[in-house]
Amino acid sequence: MLFRSATCNRYKALLSKTFKLALASGKVTSNPARLVEARKESAGRIRYLLPDEEVRIREVIMRRFPMHLPAFIVALKTGMRLSEQFSLEWDQVDFDRKRIYLDMTKNGSSREIPISRTCREAIDTLYGTGQKGRVFQSKYGEPLNNPRGWFELAIEEAKIPDFTWHCLRHTFCSRLIMKGVDLKTAQTLMGHKTISMTARYAHLSAPHLDAAIEKLDE
Repeated sequence: MLFRSATCNRYKALLSKTFKLALASGKVTSNPARLVEARKESAGRIRYLLPDEEVRIREVIMRRFPMHLPAFIVALKTGMRLSEQFSLEWDQVDFDRKRIYLDMTKNGSSREIPISRTCREAIDTLYGTGQKGRVFQSKYGEPLNNPRGWFELAIEEAKIPDFTWHCLRHTFCSRLIMKGVDLKTAQTLMGHKTISMTARYAHLSAPHLDAAIEKLDE
């Protein structure tokens, strides 16, 4: 059986961590996983939501899962990771400063996300219900840890192929770049540890680059 480079690297990391713990407890005398070289990983395909696809999935969500429409909008307007969004609590939302504060993110640092007008309207919908604790909850008032229970059904009914919740994060960054936002700003908003991760989206700024080069003829 052949595994992708990313899968092999995750197994290597797991084994290395296991041997490291075993070394600390004196159960082994070496860490052979350290001798295995990490494989080069592909940057992967950037799958983002096209305008007509967004129309279709919004229609499905509004018809079948209306209470979850704010979660969909917040994902599109903030680019938060699934784990960040669905662990979000109300004390992390500052309505006065129009900011969402993430204390500890995947890359090990905190960050703040500006709240746009559309995002604010979506969050207000949830805030108006008077719920406490988690921002995103089930219809029974229980914390939602992920959106899979409804999102996968919505994607299927909207006939949007090869699309996951994480692609909404790709959509957020792709739209920033296509609107002419510079890579450094996009990196900050995405919470990427290195700008090379954000640079994967650079090719989407072609029209913006074309407009820039035309300025030489003005």
